[in-house]
Amino acid sequence: MKELRIRVLAGVFVVAGILSWAGARLWNSLGTLPSVPVAAPIVLALIAVVLAATALSLRARLKAQRERQADAKGVDPLMAARAVVFGQASALVAALVAGMYGGAGVFLLESLDIPARRDQAIYAGFSVLAGIGVIAAAIFLERVCKLPEDDDTNGQGTVPAA
Repeated sequence: MKELRIRVLAGVFVVAGILSWAGARLWNSLGTLPSVPVAAPIVLALIAVVLAATALSLRARLKAQRERQADAKGVDPLMAARAVVFGQASALVAALVAGMYGGAGVFLLESLDIPARRDQAIYAGFSVLAGIGVIAAAIFLERVCKLPEDDDTNGQGTVPAA
């Protein structure tokens, strides 16, 4: 399984932001602008909390397993892999959604004197922050579930043969 690449997530964020900004300009020229839902930052924040809670739970269980505690619950490798895949998918979607709301928010910065647009810009800003939270939680989850044998270089430049 490949690790998340920050460059890929940043690229998705930037491209989505530029396209969203251009789309908002075009849509505004037609007289309307789609709104940023109030639920957008809330849903993204909930996903970030679920990912962080999963990472913390797995980290505690793996630590107890490593220390060979008597009451340690094992971690099913398939469950850990599913959690990582969920985290990676969430991070990619969050980068896309945060970029879309970021582009719309940048467009809305031009008209902060209108109360409705100011509220939309605030919702868009919170959506971007929550999207960054999802990405951070997904990366943390991925790091928690990374196996020590998965190191690319193992401190030497090549992976030693078994």
